[in-house]
Amino acid sequence: MLEILGLLGDGILVSLQPLNLALIIVGVALGLFIGAMPGLGSVNGVAILLPITFLVPPGSAIIFLAAIYYGAMYGGAISSITLGIPGASTAVATTFDGRPLAMQGRARLALVVAAIASFVGGSVANVLFTGFAPLLASVALSFGPPEIFALMLLAFATFVGLGGDDIPKTVFSICIGLVLASVGFDEISGEPRLIFGGITGFLHGINFLVLAIGVYGIGEMLWTIDSTRGKITSTEARISVKGLVEDAGEGARRGWKGTAIGSFLGFFVGILPAAGATPGSLMSYGVAKLVSRNPEEFGRGHPGGVAAPEAANNSASTGAMLPMLTLGIPGSPTTAILLGGMVIWGLTPGPRLFVDQPEFVWGLIGSFYVSNFFALIVNLSFIPLFIAMLRMPFTILASMIFVLSVVGGYAATNDMHDVRLMLVFGIAAFLLRKLDYPLAPAVLAIVLGPIAEPTLRQSLLLSSGDPSIFFTRPIAGPITVIAIVLILMPLGKLIWTRVRGGGSGAT
Repeated sequence: MLEILGLLGDGILVSLQPLNLALIIVGVALGLFIGAMPGLGSVNGVAILLPITFLVPPGSAIIFLAAIYYGAMYGGAISSITLGIPGASTAVATTFDGRPLAMQGRARLALVVAAIASFVGGSVANVLFTGFAPLLASVALSFGPPEIFALMLLAFATFVGLGGDDIPKTVFSICIGLVLASVGFDEISGEPRLIFGGITGFLHGINFLVLAIGVYGIGEMLWTIDSTRGKITSTEARISVKGLVEDAGEGARRGWKGTAIGSFLGFFVGILPAAGATPGSLMSYGVAKLVSRNPEEFGRGHPGGVAAPEAANNSASTGAMLPMLTLGIPGSPTTAILLGGMVIWGLTPGPRLFVDQPEFVWGLIGSFYVSNFFALIVNLSFIPLFIAMLRMPFTILASMIFVLSVVGGYAATNDMHDVRLMLVFGIAAFLLRKLDYPLAPAVLAIVLGPIAEPTLRQSLLLSSGDPSIFFTRPIAGPITVIAIVLILMPLGKLIWTRVRGGGSGAT
């Protein structure tokens, strides 16, 4: 342990060298605004800025790109809260409670909670990364298709409760999401599915960010205009140091449970190859609601609903670095680009990297701590600017939301088909909301569907069609049992309520 602390100290000193420190501050600030722009996100930001890094040494280059990644994880919450448009797929769950808080004039509270939860999540992940990298890498390797499917089933079980007490509508919403997730080519057979008469735009599937921007950008804008009947005013929000401190205290008191859940669950999901920060943030939101004393407040503006996904996506972003460095397996799309950059710079990720390039590895790990600290400072410093957006009249804000949604929808895939699809999703989301159907389960299902379906089919191929594989394996078995219990709990509660109601009526 003392040796690890010594190496970490050397790494932090490397990251504090003038060039590296300047790159961290610039990278975090760039990442913050890249993450806040709908349609960009960390993947696009890192890919766009990758060529710039050839002007500096490889160690400084990867530190710069990692700082952009950190900043983008913080920045995704900004447009989710202030405009109701997810800056990236990792910030979709933040919209569920962040936007209602902003509409109540409490955007400052939501932004402060998001910043602090992000910092805590990143800090917890850094400590876990530093102390348990080899062990956690071996745990990630032991997850095969049955274990990953069991984890996805557990995620479905946790967000069954997101639809409130109307279980049939929740299940219907989940089914819509799963159908949309299956559009495109079948990963195993290669056959096209649900392409609606051969429309070529559906062959690449439905991009999740396009759906998220349509549902939470266009749909939210239409809902706000309809619900206010034209009497739309700006959202009041005042900034002061005293107010920030008060909001930090309230956020810590009401959001600590969500922060703790997101910090640990997000990191664990982040280290799994092909999972990443988006499923981690959505699962953390579901678990935070599940264990809350007041689950009915989630979706209406609960600080815990902001803290859980924000802690999770920052924790998961660090977790995704672990399999990249220790195994050479990217844990997310962004780390796949980082992996490509490392290979270009002549570095070979894997177990030997810690032995052959210790200064590079520990300099990068040390930069995680420094980047996390500066991301918090930069984020809190810009809160007055973010709040200023909410002081605009909604007539102007609605136009801005529409333009950003269209630009973001096009930037995600550079395809006008997806822009038209985004408008359809926005109108459909508005109509479903008018009919009191929950949108969150559908959004979550389209994220988890592309992971759950292939792992289910691969597992059944491994077992020659025997479903007992999900119960007999040491890791998959307990997870599957817990998931089934959680799925059946609402049904059991409904039966119990009706039995008690019938008994009391008879007496």
